[in-house]
Amino acid sequence: MKHNPVETLMGALVLITAICFLILGMKSINENQDGAYKITLIFGSTAGLKNGDNVKISGITVGKILDLDLDLESYNAKVIISLNQDLKIPEDSSARITSSSLLGGNVIEIIPGSSEEYLKDNDVIFDTRDSVSFTDLLGKLVFSSEKK
Repeated sequence: MKHNPVETLMGALVLITAICFLILGMKSINENQDGAYKITLIFGSTAGLKNGDNVKISGITVGKILDLDLDLESYNAKVIISLNQDLKIPEDSSARITSSSLLGGNVIEIIPGSSEEYLKDNDVIFDTRDSVSFTDLLGKLVFSSEKK
């Protein structure tokens, strides 16, 4: 079996490039996590949210969903999000689950309050609204029209 030095050199170059991209990606992930703080949101239902989905204020992405969990005492959904460190969210803010597009996918939208006190790392927002299910609305419309 004959080895061509040009092929070996090109393979090594591709391998080195891939390793450089991997290192750059890991560095970027660590930098993004260093400049963030965590907030917990309590919802009745997560309505299709998943880890990595966006958190927005006025349509601008300001964070990501880190974890979804069930609160075993109240049986509500706990959503842990990370927000940009330089962002100050008033304590009386609320959150809701909205659709990101007509094709599906949900995001969390934070509606800022007017308090002069701001949320800190590991604070909780209880004032939340679940997503409205289109099928539930359609079912209510169909079944309410039959009663008339």
